[in-house]
Amino acid sequence: MDEKNTFYLVREEILPEAIKKTIKVKEILKRGEIRTINEAVEKMGLSRSAYYKYKDFVFPFYEASREKIITLSLLLEHKSGVLSKVLNTIADDNGSIMTINQGIPLQGVANTTISLETKNLTVDLEALLDKLRMIDGVKRLEVLGQV
Repeated sequence: MDEKNTFYLVREEILPEAIKKTIKVKEILKRGEIRTINEAVEKMGLSRSAYYKYKDFVFPFYEASREKIITLSLLLEHKSGVLSKVLNTIADDNGSIMTINQGIPLQGVANTTISLETKNLTVDLEALLDKLRMIDGVKRLEVLGQV
């Protein structure tokens, strides 16, 4: 296995401070709160060398999901329009549906699997997932995987 192409999903709480601060510097620069790297690293109490060491290797989960195919597992209430609202929400943010598989409703709910391409999303993946979770009738939503 090529070490340079291996990725891990790691909880933030176990990361060293320098990596956490690098992520925060990238976020404040992206939001435009601070214009220069020098100001941003100074504000976060991080050395420039540490920032440059880690900046190309750490990013939020949603950025890692850009230009990927994401597979979602949903548990949807069996009532008219729920799946349609899910699909419209994805389409509204320019997600491209690749596959949909929905089982027969049992005990008032149906298991649904949706694969979508994230390449043209107008929001980050986390924002889209939050929107989907807020839809009335979505009982559960999980990311199964990404390619």
